[in-house]
Amino acid sequence: MTKHSKWLLAILLSTCIIYASNIYGQSIKISIPLGGNCFITSKEKTTDSIADAGIVKWAEAATVFSIYFRNDQPCIVQLGLADASKGRGSISALVDENKTSFSFNNKGAEVFDKKRFQLTPGYHHIQLKGLKKTGENYAIITDLLLKTDAPDSIFHFVRENSGSRYYWGRRGPSLHLNYQAPEDKNIEWFYNELTVNKGDDAIGSYFMANGFKEGYFGMQVNSDSERHILFSVWSPYSTDDPASIPDDEKIVLLKKGKNVHAGEFGSEGSGGQSYMNYPWTAGNTYRFLTHVKPDDKGNTVFTSYFFAPEEKEWMLLASFQRPKTDTWLTRPHSFVENFIDSIGLLHRRCFYGNQWALDTEGYWHELTTAFFTGDDIANVHYRMDYKAGVDGNTFFLQNGGFSSDYTPLKQYFSRRANKVPPKIDFDKLP
Repeated sequence: MTKHSKWLLAILLSTCIIYASNIYGQSIKISIPLGGNCFITSKEKTTDSIADAGIVKWAEAATVFSIYFRNDQPCIVQLGLADASKGRGSISALVDENKTSFSFNNKGAEVFDKKRFQLTPGYHHIQLKGLKKTGENYAIITDLLLKTDAPDSIFHFVRENSGSRYYWGRRGPSLHLNYQAPEDKNIEWFYNELTVNKGDDAIGSYFMANGFKEGYFGMQVNSDSERHILFSVWSPYSTDDPASIPDDEKIVLLKKGKNVHAGEFGSEGSGGQSYMNYPWTAGNTYRFLTHVKPDDKGNTVFTSYFFAPEEKEWMLLASFQRPKTDTWLTRPHSFVENFIDSIGLLHRRCFYGNQWALDTEGYWHELTTAFFTGDDIANVHYRMDYKAGVDGNTFFLQNGGFSSDYTPLKQYFSRRANKVPPKIDFDKLP
């Protein structure tokens, strides 16, 4: 046999061994880091905690940790946990509806269950509960482990922490509707209507109605007892620290409405922010109106108004002057996001209807087509619990909840036209 023939035979044999091991053995091990894929789901308050390293404190018996991941094809897996505690605790695990348990032997090693679980396509929920402990913690878990013959590519979870992806992944995917406005017109006003039904208004939600290139305007659920109407404009100076913005690039507050708080914001860009505590009600439809106009001095003024059916009148949020900006309203859009990472497992859903743009010549344009996009976490498929589409004559967005069905990104939706523009007496706006 020639050297060339031996070389080919070696390659064929090694390929067959790998192929056989993937079919008949459990040769693939997948590590799901808990730092980006785990939540505390017990109802009781707890001092136990999750950090980027995973479960870093687990001392209380009542604490329940929930881990989520998705697979695209049917597969069989063995379940394991990577323990870093070097303790002798034991815990129970509920894999969907199948129960098992793990014991740790103070070696700080990987422990696998002998059972094999058949996974159908979709999201799966693993619940961990403490059983026994000899030290301070039941366990310190860094990763959920899967041994499987299925390809790694069929599994979806937050895989790594570049760009703080653990944090963003736990918050859940943010979704956008980008409305198609006439490009040959100067748009001065943007009008939208927003409805959030009862049960879809989870704490941590920001249902943003009137987005534009330089800012956003919508309503939030801040706690069980507090809700905001929020309007913000980014500074042209790129920073997450508002204190570092030069004076000639700061957003200037020109006016604000009654009971409206105004100031600066940071962390996700910086600029001027205004908000009003308002107990908006799930199931009611709220109206949003934004005005954008250059002042012919190198600045642009952004003003937003809110109409609540409970008040039966338009209310001013604020008017901001953005320096070094000469523009009319561009990139009208809406989005939904969760801003509290510890409850990013909850679902939220909202409906947007009756979008209109008024140009500088006084003509209304109905915006009946929207392009559906998502943030980084959605685009890389680390989280795939998101949906969008059309319901009657409204668009809708839905995220969170780890629902197994999802809507592919980067597609257009068209709603039924209403054909009747909103009736607004602009001279009577506050």
